[in-house]
Amino acid sequence: MCFDPDSEPPIMPLAGAAIEHRQVVLEAADGNQLASFEALPDRPASVGMLVLPDVRGLFSYYEELALRFAEAGVAALAIDYYGRTAGPSRRDASFDFAAHVPRSTWAGLQADVQAAAAHLRASAGVTTLYAVGFCYGGRLSLLLASLPDLTLDGVIGFYGWPVGTFRNDMPAPAEMAGSFGSRVLALFGGADTGIPADDVAAFEQALVRARVPHRVVTYPGAPHSFFDRKQAEYADASARAWAEVRAFIGLETAAG
Repeated sequence: MCFDPDSEPPIMPLAGAAIEHRQVVLEAADGNQLASFEALPDRPASVGMLVLPDVRGLFSYYEELALRFAEAGVAALAIDYYGRTAGPSRRDASFDFAAHVPRSTWAGLQADVQAAAAHLRASAGVTTLYAVGFCYGGRLSLLLASLPDLTLDGVIGFYGWPVGTFRNDMPAPAEMAGSFGSRVLALFGGADTGIPADDVAAFEQALVRARVPHRVVTYPGAPHSFFDRKQAEYADASARAWAEVRAFIGLETAAG
């Protein structure tokens, strides 16, 4: 599991920000109903962000992250993965996500993301759309660059497994790099035992061969799931990663 139940994004709420947020049940093209959480800034937003959770699916951490994006002026929508097997209801930390992960499919995830993108474009009127994902969602986010019909302006993956097989039939991003049509920002922890430096290098080499515009950043000493307010010892890595995200979507200059 990427985060503890009481983990929070390492981004402090913006005092006085006026935003709208709500739970939304979306319907994919195949009829699946999926839970989602929408957060919108108090003014029209041209930039949107699809927030792709870790293996647990939609959880409070990602709802909070959607709120932080909205406070920055970005319309955000966080989605769940397990509507087909667990329904679209809201869940707590007792949810047995492990039983549902192998029953999720690449085809189903694509349909769900397509529904989320269509909703965000229609409800918020965004004209520039990105995706950001973490762990399981990090791998998914990177793979979305291979979907031409989604027309994303960029994908962001926090410690998403870039090579090898996974818990379902999602392909490896490194193997799909030749079909990527979006810019890529990939962020990794240097002390992540599950994603060694050789795997990160293999992914970056695949992006270079495919001539995909990209930025791959590894934070020395940071573990998997370092982007967490509870992990205060990695606050600098988190701050730099958040600056990278903001720069990637055009909000500010990245940290050095």
